[in-house]
Amino acid sequence: MKKKLSYRDKLLELAYIYNVKEIQDYTKRRMNLTTGQIELILKKNKIIIPKEFKTSFFKENFTKPISKLKSNIIDYKEEKIRDKNRFFRKVENYKYDTSRKVNHGISSIWKGMGNAGINLLNVLPMLGSTVAKFFGDLFTDVFNSIYNQQIDQKSARNVIIGFFLVIGITTSIIVGYNTYKGYDFSNKKIEVKKPDVKIKKETKTPEIKKQTKKPEANKEIKKPEIKVKKPELKVKRNNVAEVILPDLNLKTETVIQLFKDVDYDLRKVRNEKLVKPIYFTQFPRDLDNLQSIKLKKETFIKIVLPLIVAENEKILDDREKLKNLSEKKFTSDLEKQWLRQKLLEYKVKKGNMNELMFRMDMIPVSIALAQAAKESGWGTSRFALEGNAIFGQWTWDGQGIAPLKRDGDKNHKILKFPILRASVKAYKNNLNTHKSYSKFREKRKSLRDKNKKITGLALTDTLKNYAQTGSEYTKILNQIITQNNLSDFELVRLVNSVKQVELNS
Repeated sequence: MKKKLSYRDKLLELAYIYNVKEIQDYTKRRMNLTTGQIELILKKNKIIIPKEFKTSFFKENFTKPISKLKSNIIDYKEEKIRDKNRFFRKVENYKYDTSRKVNHGISSIWKGMGNAGINLLNVLPMLGSTVAKFFGDLFTDVFNSIYNQQIDQKSARNVIIGFFLVIGITTSIIVGYNTYKGYDFSNKKIEVKKPDVKIKKETKTPEIKKQTKKPEANKEIKKPEIKVKKPELKVKRNNVAEVILPDLNLKTETVIQLFKDVDYDLRKVRNEKLVKPIYFTQFPRDLDNLQSIKLKKETFIKIVLPLIVAENEKILDDREKLKNLSEKKFTSDLEKQWLRQKLLEYKVKKGNMNELMFRMDMIPVSIALAQAAKESGWGTSRFALEGNAIFGQWTWDGQGIAPLKRDGDKNHKILKFPILRASVKAYKNNLNTHKSYSKFREKRKSLRDKNKKITGLALTDTLKNYAQTGSEYTKILNQIITQNNLSDFELVRLVNSVKQVELNS
């Protein structure tokens, strides 16, 4: 009985019949080939497999069509991937070609402009020399013709003298007219600017003169000072928005009299919530000599309050400007420069506008007054008098004053400032930027988000890191605020700022 061969054996027999060496080599090396591998080798050698070998109906009708469909799908995917890659390569090549053409065009235009400029510069000297030569030859010919003509010497002399006389008279008339015109204009300028100049300078010059001329006054020394100041302060109230008092080593009596002359009263400030913009550059040296503690504190508050309010209003104006810019789609170069400056000032990295808005905010007036009073001894400490240091900020590398009772292992100094307002600005920048006061800023933001008032008593507990005493320091601040009713100054604004709001509304 003939043995029934499997489909694989039939394929091997077919390979031996057609002498397919590849299959024979595999079998000699005893390497088992699968049925599919044998089929592939036979097909590769272009040997037709008889249909009677394909005994499997399932394989013929189901397996092969499915595998063929799979292979078709794979081929289709590969073809699409190749098409996509070709498209991307075309796009990249187009971009590269476009950029190369644009760069080449720009460079060619730039070179052309440079060549045109060089040619123009080369032409200018030639043009100038040509014009000079033309006029030179023209005048030479004119004077030669005049010289060669036979003219009476007397008449020629008269003509020349008359020519120069006409030129001289015309020049003198023009110069005289310009001088007269300039003289009138300068007089007008002086008349307009007189109150402006006297506002900031003449407020103190009478004080210096009166101090130097004290021996001339027999008995009454203060009365002439008061009489001279009164008209000047009236000018200030009528014409000037700000009064900046220079460094003239004022005495406390002079400062108190100045406050009386301008009607600067703290009770009125508490009621009307308005303060006049009078900015002192330093404290009076003899402030500590006042016998009345109440008068000493009031004088200190009157000096410091306008400085704090002015800085707060500046911060709030910047905050409003930042809001408007954040809503804009496009900003100008000046606005971008302002933003860069504020990002540096508030130490905000990566241009984070939300962080800048978070830090750019006011400091409660009561806290600032209380800390100024605590750190400067109500304006009488050595640091406040010698370095205008109101808030006792430390420094390790800047200009400062070394504390007398500093420990031997410490090298810090108290930061020194040229004027009092610079100390106020540095203090507010410190609270708005330093990492030690992040809780202060967070609580301030939560109050603002809840539409609550930003007051000093609500934020003092966040300033434990300001002094080494920690929570004890915050208790002292609360005590200073409550005992001196400093919360009454929270809503105080400058007089000139209120006028501006009324005009704009």
